[in-house]
Amino acid sequence: MKGKLWILCLWAMFFSLSCKSQATETSKDLPKITMGASQTALYFPLIKDKKIGMVVNQTSVVEGQHLVDFLLSQKQQVVKVFAPEHGFRGKADAGEHVKDAKDTKTGLPVISLYGKNKKPSAEMLKDIDVVIFDIQDVGVRFYTYISTLHLVMEACAENNKPLIVLDRPNPNGDYVDGPVLEPKFKSFVGMDPLPIVHGLTIGELAKMINGQKWLKNGLQCNLTVVKMNHYSHKRFYDLPIKPSPNLPNYQSIRLYPSLCLFEATNISVGRGTTIPFQIYGYPDKSAGAFSFTPKSIPGMSKHPKFENQTCYGADLRDNISARTFTLTYLLDTYYHYKDKENFFLKNNFFDKLAGTDELRHQIEANLTEDEIRLSWQTNLTAYKKMRKQYLLYPDFEL
Repeated sequence: MKGKLWILCLWAMFFSLSCKSQATETSKDLPKITMGASQTALYFPLIKDKKIGMVVNQTSVVEGQHLVDFLLSQKQQVVKVFAPEHGFRGKADAGEHVKDAKDTKTGLPVISLYGKNKKPSAEMLKDIDVVIFDIQDVGVRFYTYISTLHLVMEACAENNKPLIVLDRPNPNGDYVDGPVLEPKFKSFVGMDPLPIVHGLTIGELAKMINGQKWLKNGLQCNLTVVKMNHYSHKRFYDLPIKPSPNLPNYQSIRLYPSLCLFEATNISVGRGTTIPFQIYGYPDKSAGAFSFTPKSIPGMSKHPKFENQTCYGADLRDNISARTFTLTYLLDTYYHYKDKENFFLKNNFFDKLAGTDELRHQIEANLTEDEIRLSWQTNLTAYKKMRKQYLLYPDFEL
């Protein structure tokens, strides 16, 4: 067993170093990535003279213009917008219900898919001929835009509506890691049996959902994925637009897979500051030398954890080695946390984020990261093998 753990440690070190190298690789000498939304010759014939429903947010931009505005300028018949978490313009807090509204710029009705209703109904789709999905993902299972994708695909399949996914890069797309979600922990922060870091673009994921028949009753939707040009999973990609209010930069996006697990504990990840998902801590001076005080910030975090309380912990803003998934911060914080019975929130949220209750039990049992990682390798290996069927772009070595 010790021999296996030693081999696993060496493998993990090599894999981590390889991923960090890939993630920081410059793209200055490579052709510019052309987004799916820019490949109009590939999807305009599919939407000509059709009434279009758009699943979009603030990241849905083509050549500096919002996709909705662009399509309207091209005389396409956009009739409705569906808004995911954070809303059409991306200004709602995480978890805040998004309300139905009318877009003030275009006059289009905006239907919320993040409130009491997370899936388009037959009534919502009856006046639509085709649905376009164009939202920037960050490649992490519990990022809810991919749950919206799943439910939109399901609604399209049930109502015989074709779906066009305009593909975008995955800024965490250069590796795959974490436990694979177990079916009994399925929720809106984990709809499908993916690892925490799934290593797919939004288009590749749509193909996987369809191909694996993960939709209700094994349905498959009429799916078209419009590929990007010049994209590779090896390419560094720094998002030009914040994908959500509390992921403001590349460092936060790369730390998100590791730090989001703290959201289900009594630890702050910096919501209520200008540097969320780059710091973490709690109101105890023994937690670390770095300090921060969460404040209410409209559009980012109205009522953050430990609001107006000084928290102590760690600052990872300049930590380049932190850019792949790790349990280091979680395990270290739990080890030093005094009130261990109240470390995890009492609402099963941690298990939903992890996709399993095994991780929580392993942390409580003080297992090492290497021991924990060994427990998820069988499922992760099977996922990686399955994943290869759905790749649209040059891959990294697994």
